[in-house]
Amino acid sequence: MRRRIKAFSQFIDLAHLEVIAGDGGHGCVSFRREKYVPKGGPDGGDGGKGGDVVARTDRHLQTLLDYKYRRVVRAKRGEHGKGKNKHGRQGDDAVIRVPPGTVVRDGVTGEVIHDFTEEGEEVVIAHGGQGGRGNAAFATSTDRAPRKAEDGCPGERRRIILELKLIADVGIVGKPNVGKSTLLRKITSARPKVAAYPFTTLRPHLGVLRHGERSLVLADIPGLIEGAHSGKGLGHEFLRHIERTRALVYMLDAAAGDYDRALHDLRREVSLHDAGLARRPGIVIVNKVDLLTKADLAALRREGFAMPVSAVTGYGLGEFVEALFDLMDRASKEEDDGGGNDP
Repeated sequence: MRRRIKAFSQFIDLAHLEVIAGDGGHGCVSFRREKYVPKGGPDGGDGGKGGDVVARTDRHLQTLLDYKYRRVVRAKRGEHGKGKNKHGRQGDDAVIRVPPGTVVRDGVTGEVIHDFTEEGEEVVIAHGGQGGRGNAAFATSTDRAPRKAEDGCPGERRRIILELKLIADVGIVGKPNVGKSTLLRKITSARPKVAAYPFTTLRPHLGVLRHGERSLVLADIPGLIEGAHSGKGLGHEFLRHIERTRALVYMLDAAAGDYDRALHDLRREVSLHDAGLARRPGIVIVNKVDLLTKADLAALRREGFAMPVSAVTGYGLGEFVEALFDLMDRASKEEDDGGGNDP
């Protein structure tokens, strides 16, 4: 009986690597030996430079899955020098391909080495060692037959952290099971998993919203619970994905009620993770208003506290889409006025 293997995809947004650049090749000690040339001079070639470890963006990648199990990246060493003044070949570089939005940090100090945001960016993470000089390089007028050469220098070796932060215009934040994934499915082409239980979404999703000639990218962030800023419920892993967004949508649950407290809790978690995030333009929506009575819905509209929507029935979504593009216009204006987003 054949066993069916269910295909699945994994979203990996954090990886720890050890990167080792190639050592330089050793210089060669050699002397010219030819017929009728009994005392040929030194002809030892230099060693080749070791390969670098290079990080490069690749727009075809969406996760750091390639480095879930590959923990060491090593470049090739340079070839040793040879006689007849033949220099060693440079070692091949090792390339770490990462999706745009990846931050590379030093694994010891936490210092940012580079923040990749554009396609084709390339940065040397670890430099290969220089090749050693052969004895031909040491010949002088007083020492015409040097018998020394240099060893190649070792390549750099360091630990790094790859951290992926999604690049989106708008981040949708809310508590678990508030309906973020359903909303994203409804207004964009994204197809995240949707179910009626908490923590259906364990990875962020991106969706492109098109409206006339305009478009924007929305990120559905997995549900935030109290203490998310300190890592509770994988809070750090989730919250990092709204750091690049230009604006936020705070999504509340009509069935849960107590909107003031729910919004306060969301903003508190966002602010404690990064104070700059809470200052970005945002709008508040209350989802699942199809569960409210007509009187409660009318009261919510009168209060003007938030925009009522139903991701299931489509109620209020046209108004919400218009508000999203107005929100982006406001974000652009604030950036032009010098109040741009923190990186």
